[in-house]
This record gives sequence, structure tokens and C-alpha cells, in this order.
Amino acid sequence: QVQLVESGGGLVQAGGSLRLACAASGSIFRINAMGWYRQAPGKQRELVAGITRGGRTAYADSVKGRFTISRDNAKNTVYLQMNSLKPEDTAVYYCGTGSAPIATLFDSWGQGTQVTVSS
Repeated sequence: QVQLVESGGGLVQAGGSLRLACAASGSIFRINAMGWYRQAPGKQRELVAGITRGGRTAYADSVKGRFTISRDNAKNTVYLQMNSLKPEDTAVYYCGTGSAPIATLFDSWGQGTQVTVSS
């Protein structure tokens, strides 16, 4: 099993920045893809960004140019730098990992971290 611990969420004004981090432990040898989904109240969970072990990335259209995903394979940690935040980015952000080299396919999930963007 893979355990995931997220950090970095919080409250920020529109136009501000936050950096999320997610550290993996446990069966880390299974991990290829790492990334983030989010879920806003009353909405379905949606992809934010993902990255494979080889560095291939995928982003939701709504965050392209504002968010950057990166990872430190030595630390088994994935990061999400979020700039120019908008109120519509408000959601619970969930870290995920997957064993396949597909940046958007995850089968293990963290508990989630709240991101709130005020207008």
C-alpha cells in the first residue's frame, strides 16, 4: 500500500499563490504517476495535473499557464505550484499516485487538503 500525506493548503486572496506538497511512503516502488485532483462542493472530482516518473505532464485546461507540477523522485514527493489563483480554484485537493506510466491515472489517494481562494 501507498500512504500519502498532503500539505500546503490554506486560505489565499485571488491572485495569490500556494504550493501543495504530497509525500508518499509505503510501497513506493509501485509508484509511477503522481498528481492532483480536486473536488469543489457539489461538483465531481476533476483532474488538476499529473506527472509520470519520466517527467511527462498533463494539466487541466483551466489551470494551464497558472499551475506547475513537479516531483522529487528521491523524496517521493510531488508538488503543485499554484499561481494567479482564482475563486473557482477553491476545492479540496487530493493527491494521487498510480502504478502505470499515465499521468492522469491514480489508484491511491491522500486525505485531501482544502484550498480556499477569496475574491
